[in-house]
Amino acid sequence: MQKTVYLDNAATSFPKPDGVSDRMKEYMDSVGATINRSVYGSAQDAGLVTLLLRERLKRLFSFPEKATHVILTPGATASLNMIIKGALKSGDHCIVGSMEHNAVMRPLLQLENVTFDRIPADREGRLDVSALPGLIRSSTKLVVVGHGSNVSGTVQDAAFIGKVCRDHGIPFALDAAQTAGHYPIDFEALHLSALAAPGHKGLLGPSGIGILLLSDSFAKTLTPVLAGGTGSASDSEYLPDYLPDRFESGTPNMPGIYGLEAAVRFVEETGIDALRAHETALCERFLTGLKEIPGVRLCGTRDLDARVGVISVDFLHQDNAEAAFRLESEFGILTRCGLHCAPSAHKSLDTFPRGTVRFSLGFKNTVEDVDAALTAIRSISEA
Repeated sequence: MQKTVYLDNAATSFPKPDGVSDRMKEYMDSVGATINRSVYGSAQDAGLVTLLLRERLKRLFSFPEKATHVILTPGATASLNMIIKGALKSGDHCIVGSMEHNAVMRPLLQLENVTFDRIPADREGRLDVSALPGLIRSSTKLVVVGHGSNVSGTVQDAAFIGKVCRDHGIPFALDAAQTAGHYPIDFEALHLSALAAPGHKGLLGPSGIGILLLSDSFAKTLTPVLAGGTGSASDSEYLPDYLPDRFESGTPNMPGIYGLEAAVRFVEETGIDALRAHETALCERFLTGLKEIPGVRLCGTRDLDARVGVISVDFLHQDNAEAAFRLESEFGILTRCGLHCAPSAHKSLDTFPRGTVRFSLGFKNTVEDVDAALTAIRSISEA
């Protein structure tokens, strides 16, 4: 049986750290209770694990607010919808990057009478952040930027964007789908108002759970997009004003919470710096090897300090979909091919509509995995 090499961690991380699935099974088999509804022992255990998760996320992102402002959501897409639809109203203006994922663009385009401008990007996926001040209007109410591109791996200058937003009194929301767990993020230092991230990518947890970190000032302006039971203030038919309850209506994903708590504990104990060093070393080897292979183009920056391990390749002499198929069928290299839910990014990179073949590295990948991928790319490019 052919050995496979999993290089699709930008879609979802695999495998997960030891103990993640065990904790989820432990909850399903031995705990079973939800939070905020009851006070018996197993319900208190579930509440404690949920609080531990919030506290771990607070530390991981240097989040200055209380743990109550760490909101648990069904995923990064839900978090971004909560930000965009909760903050913007008719007549408002928003600024986004040109590399955005559809998790930003589709909810934004659903809003009536809300306009937006894009910060332009170069062919390496780097935003021209110097253009941001010139895009700001009196009606600009929100700036949303993807921290790391899910196509090119390029990491944006969030610190500069945050300072501009702070100086103009505009909330700044960061989509950290490709950087959370891969790249150091300091909520306060970046002058963020909100941070959205999935649990199942760099945070190494299960799918179906995400996070939304909210500054207190931004949270007070945000209209919840979902309302329902919270297990609290049950004497009222109105949503409570306090967090996290105001933004966590419905029964939470408790197996996901148990799994994510175990995963974030692994990230915290291993250290972001160590995880990034491992990924960067593999990325450097991959990019160096690509230089020596004719017939392929790297779509993204070679600056290791300004990227994560998301590596898009454009096969210049054959269809990228065929190349991806051959990578799997002939060499066992698992990638993702296409537009990666980010058409604007591909227009910036000049790879629209053909897309790219994306290789994305994870904490379990090895030098041998990278070398196997390079060998396969070389073989296919020469055919």
